[in-house]
Amino acid sequence: MLEFFRGLMKSKIGVALLLAFLGIIAFAFVAGDMANLGGVGGVNAGDKIATAGERSISASEVDRSSRTALESMRQKDPAQTMKSFIAAGYLNKVIDSLIDNAAVASFGKRHGIVAGDRLVDSELLKIPSFRGTNGNFDANAFRAVIQRDGYTEATFRKLIADDLISNQILRPASLGGRVPQETVTRYASIASESREGSIALLPAAVFAPKGEPSAADLAKYYTAHADAYIRPEHRTIRYAVFDETVMKSAPAPTDAEVAARYNAAKATYAASETRKLTQLIVPTEAAAKAIIGELAGGKSFDAVARGKGLLPQAIAAVTKDAYVTQSSAIVADAVFAAGQGSNVGPLKGGLGWHIVHVDGIMRKPGKTLDQARGEIVAALSADKKRAAFADFSERIEEEFNNGGSLSDVAKELGVTLKETAPLTADGKVFGKPGESAPAELLRAMQAAFAADKEGQPQLNELVAGQTFLMFDVAAIAPSAPAPIADVRAQVMADYALEKGAAAAKTAALKVEAAAKKGTDLGAAMAALGVPLPPVDRVIMRRAELRAPGQAVPPPLALMFAMAKGTVKLLPAPNNRGFYVIALKSITPGQVDPKDPRLANLRKGLSFAASREYLDQLRTAIRNEVGVKKNAAAVSALSKQLTGGN
Repeated sequence: MLEFFRGLMKSKIGVALLLAFLGIIAFAFVAGDMANLGGVGGVNAGDKIATAGERSISASEVDRSSRTALESMRQKDPAQTMKSFIAAGYLNKVIDSLIDNAAVASFGKRHGIVAGDRLVDSELLKIPSFRGTNGNFDANAFRAVIQRDGYTEATFRKLIADDLISNQILRPASLGGRVPQETVTRYASIASESREGSIALLPAAVFAPKGEPSAADLAKYYTAHADAYIRPEHRTIRYAVFDETVMKSAPAPTDAEVAARYNAAKATYAASETRKLTQLIVPTEAAAKAIIGELAGGKSFDAVARGKGLLPQAIAAVTKDAYVTQSSAIVADAVFAAGQGSNVGPLKGGLGWHIVHVDGIMRKPGKTLDQARGEIVAALSADKKRAAFADFSERIEEEFNNGGSLSDVAKELGVTLKETAPLTADGKVFGKPGESAPAELLRAMQAAFAADKEGQPQLNELVAGQTFLMFDVAAIAPSAPAPIADVRAQVMADYALEKGAAAAKTAALKVEAAAKKGTDLGAAMAALGVPLPPVDRVIMRRAELRAPGQAVPPPLALMFAMAKGTVKLLPAPNNRGFYVIALKSITPGQVDPKDPRLANLRKGLSFAASREYLDQLRTAIRNEVGVKKNAAAVSALSKQLTGGN
């Protein structure tokens, strides 16, 4: 929705979904891949992915929003692919956000909540991208921007209208959320409580099978878990850097061109005189004459001025014409007629009576055409060479656009093409930690990884008008699981951990059952008869849970979510084993109802309540208008999107 609503989107769905949602509204303008769907894989651009009331969401909308969200995620993690995007569930989240938007628009239409053309026009006027050089709305700029991002004018205006309707409906629901003071106090007491319990770990490695698995078992495991061994897409890039040294000498300037340059800059070559001055301006002639008298008596200009409480004005390297604007023609004539070291005045100017000391005279002799010819020829030659180089670079780009090859252009320029090691999208050398792409290539990595296929040369300006990079993609290795032979040791270790984790769970269930009957957790662990880490006895306040910059360990997080006297199992991440957590006691925290920190806590809880009201309203709107999702079309689109990666 609008700015307020976009802020609310950050909670349950996450940053990536927020970016996907922004891809469908007019204010985003994120440069995503706007490629149209063409029916490959059983889904067409116009096919309905979902409906919400009278509105439908097409495959092309989902495609555009998903690609936009993925590109946004790649800004932080270049290794992200459409396959990983979909595997993480973001495609469904994008679809859900589009459904929400359509449902709210449909609900608004049913209840007479509209955004008229004039209101939409007022929103368009606020968007900077649509303004011309004069700062006003420019229809041509508007059409150029929306066409670039794949919208028609009608579609774009509908998105703006939907956005305004959503704001009218959803924003009021999020205002005024209030939480009772008793709830705030109770929450604060929970936040300051302390708990006592025990945490036991049964490592998978202890229960892992000994010896190597059979080749068949290992292959079966690898096939089932191939996604865990995906290597990021990597590309080999051919490139060359060149500058104007590749150019043959440009045509020499003609006499007519030299004369024209001289005449155009005649003032530059004319004789000139500038003067360095110190002046005082006083309001009366009498005061000025008194100062001149003291100067004539041998006092310095500075001493006379300071003796009268005045501050001299220093004027550096001024021409006569410039000085006229600061004084008057009479004053300037007199000052520029005086010799160096002279005191001039008193003379009447626009601001009062001037007394001026000529500190220095700098004269620059003029130059005739013949005298200036050398520097003019050098300047014209440089200009011609730059112009020829600019034309040359444009011709190269045109040649690339018309299907020319990188090798042919390199041969024409007389430069040698270099080829990189395989690179990932973040500019790192694939398989070689610590190694990166050459510095001159880093700015071109995004363009190189946006290329559809190998052999599409591009030109990139490194230094404006001076240095260029030309490159193409020599080879593309798509993101895919590594061959089992390359990762066999890792697969074997993971296989052993999975088997060990299963056995650890069986043992953990025995420990849990014993602990629930009152057996001490340490004794229940010892009864297993295998060497295990000692049980951790924990006494901790909730406030101590989160150390600055560190995540809460999952076993502790669970211990602070359990009921008193209960025992829970928790799998360790990555098949590392199982935890058994037993909570012995809970000591509530003591909170002073007058604690000033409760005010801020109440604001935070009220905001959470407002957000919950908003979620409930969206759910109610969905239920009222009716929402349907085409599972077959979603599946087909998912396959089509990953097929492109």
